[in-house]
Amino acid sequence: MTSSHPSATARGSSSPSSPSSSSTAGTGGSAGTGAAQATPPPGTAPAAPAADRRRWVALAIVMTAAFMDLVDVTIVHIALPSIQRDLGGGFGTAQWITAGYALAFAAGLITGGRLGDIYGRKRLFLAGVAGFTAASALCGLATGPEMLVAARVLQGGTAALMVPQVLSIVHATFPAHERGKVFGLFGAIVGLGSVSGPLLGALLMEGDLFGLGWRPIFLINLPVGIAALLLGRVFITESKAPRALRLDLPGVAVAVAAMLLLMYPLTRGAELDWPLWCLVMMAGSVPVAAAFVLYERRRGARDGSPLVELSLFRVKSFAAGVAVQLTFGIALGIFFLVWTLYMQTGLGWSPLRAGLTGVPFSLAVSVAASVSVQVLVPRFGRRVLQAGALTMIAGVGLYLWEADRYGTGIEPWQMAAPLVVLGAGMGLVVAPLTDAVLSDVPREHAGSASGIVNSVTQLGNALGLGLVSVVFVPTGPGRAVVDAATGALGWVAVVLGAVFLVMFALPARPRRQGEDAEEGSGGTASPDETAGGGSAAGAARGARGVGEAPGGGPGGGAGGAGRGGVTGPRGARPEPVAAARGARTP
Repeated sequence: MTSSHPSATARGSSSPSSPSSSSTAGTGGSAGTGAAQATPPPGTAPAAPAADRRRWVALAIVMTAAFMDLVDVTIVHIALPSIQRDLGGGFGTAQWITAGYALAFAAGLITGGRLGDIYGRKRLFLAGVAGFTAASALCGLATGPEMLVAARVLQGGTAALMVPQVLSIVHATFPAHERGKVFGLFGAIVGLGSVSGPLLGALLMEGDLFGLGWRPIFLINLPVGIAALLLGRVFITESKAPRALRLDLPGVAVAVAAMLLLMYPLTRGAELDWPLWCLVMMAGSVPVAAAFVLYERRRGARDGSPLVELSLFRVKSFAAGVAVQLTFGIALGIFFLVWTLYMQTGLGWSPLRAGLTGVPFSLAVSVAASVSVQVLVPRFGRRVLQAGALTMIAGVGLYLWEADRYGTGIEPWQMAAPLVVLGAGMGLVVAPLTDAVLSDVPREHAGSASGIVNSVTQLGNALGLGLVSVVFVPTGPGRAVVDAATGALGWVAVVLGAVFLVMFALPARPRRQGEDAEEGSGGTASPDETAGGGSAAGAARGARGVGEAPGGGPGGGAGGAGRGGVTGPRGARPEPVAAARGARTP
């Protein structure tokens, strides 16, 4: 939520219309898009990237890769019960199939964006596609749960190379006046993925192609990835940032160590009856996190290229917004995994039935997201987000009432009402949230701020998946799973209540910085603006949503379309507000 999958702050460095951008865009690419152009005479506007019909082929390639990643995320949840039955392993191992991907993606997101700035977005995109395709093959050929977890971590890491380049390539390839149409297409792809992902996974599993069971949900990526690689080499134009920040690999290593020290015992502790080493590891995550903060502070003072710009947390609304994103991601990470296990393990439903049950949720997210940013937020501001959190709590409460009344005899049509309420609440939150978080951030730091938000959202999702084994402890199959699921959903409501309270620290009416900024005004963004993980990262986060729809679909996918840049969810602008605010790039 993401999830889905799916905030689309443009990562890059200079306006695509600036001379520096035009020259870099033309190097190393085989297509003519963005080829080097003559410097315009003084007093005239910089030239836009040259129009080239091949750019639409490049768009299809990068959108297909983004769709492949989105569908892969949405499919896995619905296949977890079948995977666990086939490969064995405990519940903690099953959690790592999803949490490992989310953690690797979160850790690599900002670094992936910087690598594209330094070494070329086309190069990193193709490397990410190649790695993602190879990892998909390893997932499909996994002979045990440990191999599958390792392959999923590799998938997440390579997705973090691929995804941040997508909309940066769009910015390098398309002139400003066409990007509204392009972002609309991206939103349509996201919306399609939000519905088709779980259904495609369910159909592949129901069809049991060649007797492979769940494996085709990963193997289907192979022909898509190979085609994207071959065509991408021909049609995508290379581009780089003229002033990219340095890599902060030690910072990444320390941050990942802190996350692992916390997450690994969370996923194994309940299963092992909380041995001492679990408690020691969790306690150890605190000093390691403190060491990360100290290191980043010194790194920022030394060369100005920290992984996390700590000064941003002095902005009250940003600090509160990061807390909201983290907490919201935790709630959704718990909810979507528990709901999937509840339907298939508790109620005994097939993957197809579970996937179809989640469709009303995805549709409700999409509709509410559009109404939220186009109609409600301009009039009511922060109260819309808080109303969304309360609406989600009401949806959980409605389900708990139905579960108590119908028990294991509940039908999909009876679930539709609470799912629609939950989806509507989520749509009210996900689309306008990033504008609220970033509205008080100085424009020169918008890129870094967006990168932090993107990574924190994925981290929250990973933590939520890790916490499932703490709040969801069934004592057996059937009714025991249903009872454990209702207890876990009660905790989800509590976390959403905390989200509601923290939202009071958000600005009452988010300022829309960059709304009056004109695309193509030239100039070069500050290096800080190149660090954020990019518009692609933000759009991907929207595409994944912070979570996934019940049954495996990206609830945030449809709503996240708004955050990724669909016309509307950011207001009546053709491009996301954050794209204008972050550094009109590439």
